[in-house]
Amino acid sequence: MTPTEDAPPGLWARSRQRVHAEITTVAMDLFLAKGFEQTTIEEVVAAAGISRRSFFRYFGTKEDVVLGALVGEGAVLRAALERQPEDDDVWTALRGALVAVEGEVADEERVLATATMVYGTPSLRARTIEKHLRWYEDLVPEVERRLGGGPGATLRAKAVVGCVVTCLDLAGEAWCQDGGARPLRSYFDAALDAVRPRAGGRAT
Repeated sequence: MTPTEDAPPGLWARSRQRVHAEITTVAMDLFLAKGFEQTTIEEVVAAAGISRRSFFRYFGTKEDVVLGALVGEGAVLRAALERQPEDDDVWTALRGALVAVEGEVADEERVLATATMVYGTPSLRARTIEKHLRWYEDLVPEVERRLGGGPGATLRAKAVVGCVVTCLDLAGEAWCQDGGARPLRSYFDAALDAVRPRAGGRAT
């Protein structure tokens, strides 16, 4: 069936999204039960009832099952940043955007288990960093605008974004190490407070 001949594009797209979500759910259940590195693609496709070829129509790699959404989150985060009050300093605005995107977590235990798996798996950790780096092209222009432009504004904007992304990564790692003892947001705030400039232009 092709989207142009047998079904409206919207219906075809929704069907594709549904299959993508079903494969993701099956794969994540296996990853969390057996371990990411211990689970093969063959096991995933067998459990999902699809072929290996079909799997690669939806995912470029096994890591993309876990982290595929991260790249798109950059655009979502940029939109949230653009909605922050104009009189907020850039650090406050970025924090507000991240909090807005985080929203309510329906299953915090599963999120914690997934994050722990990511931080404990070298290939996933490396891909997480790689995908977070792609957020720069989404966030830097708006951060640069909020910084007022001028000489060196792009470098300063990249430095701010880099600090915030690193704080987010380190906060997630600490949250996992503590077994989710406190909300993830509190770890992020603590990391951000360590680098965020205070009165006089210095971090604490």
